[in-house]
Amino acid sequence: MADAQIGIIGGSGLYQMDGLERVEERSIETPFGSPSGKYVLGTLEGQRVAFLPRHGIGHRILPSELNFRANIFGFKLLGVEFILSASAVGSLKEDIHPLDIVVPDQFIDRTRGRISTFFGGGLAAHVGFARPFCGTLSDRLYESGKMVGAKIRKGGTYVCMEGPQFSTLAESHLYRSWGAHVIGMTNLQEAKLAREAEICYATMALVTDYDCWHETEEAVTVDAVIAILNKNAETARRIVRETVKKLPFERTCECASALKFALITQPDYVPEDVKKKLSPLIGKYVQ
Repeated sequence: MADAQIGIIGGSGLYQMDGLERVEERSIETPFGSPSGKYVLGTLEGQRVAFLPRHGIGHRILPSELNFRANIFGFKLLGVEFILSASAVGSLKEDIHPLDIVVPDQFIDRTRGRISTFFGGGLAAHVGFARPFCGTLSDRLYESGKMVGAKIRKGGTYVCMEGPQFSTLAESHLYRSWGAHVIGMTNLQEAKLAREAEICYATMALVTDYDCWHETEEAVTVDAVIAILNKNAETARRIVRETVKKLPFERTCECASALKFALITQPDYVPEDVKKKLSPLIGKYVQ
């Protein structure tokens, strides 16, 4: 039996919510090293959930330092089938304002050198990623946002940049010319690895500022971002609670069987140590 079917990843404020019961912390080691911190398990709206602070308690880990593989693999070991993500983003559109929430449906990758796959080392796999977010889970997030009265937008392109510096003005104008909607530093690798782990993944992009293209606004500062993010935290918690009520659902989406036709290497040629290491992911396909 799964320890938790629903995973939630974001700031520590997400699991400081009323109604979370039977709380325990769980340390998990994975073949890819240690996750960002301990998983906080509890019961919310009658469902078992597992929370993970993305940047560690106290926000100690830079986006480029995150062990994305360990974070997602840890959720898989707990039995998670749905991941709700929340993260701060900047707006690239005039009509997307600070304190708004976007549920994106596409990515543009501007990261460099981050590890974005569980595979390699003798096992090749290529999962479909044309639709990088789970559409069904994203719908649930959006419906929940509307229900709690959030100013929430369904659909949009998330530019995932390397950071930790914010964009140059030229970069910001370039992303706008591409038609992108928001910009952040974390979610792309999570989404790729969740797909490889056959976990449904959707994001609440919490808008904290206009990116630097918006010349009538003051330059973005960490203090300003944190202030807005704290204001958004309560809304995010309400959306999480409402979404949890709508889960689980029958998983007929592509996420649930993403590896079925993705494993290219013939089973007899897969090294035994790789089979063992990745058994939580590939065990039903490769013996």
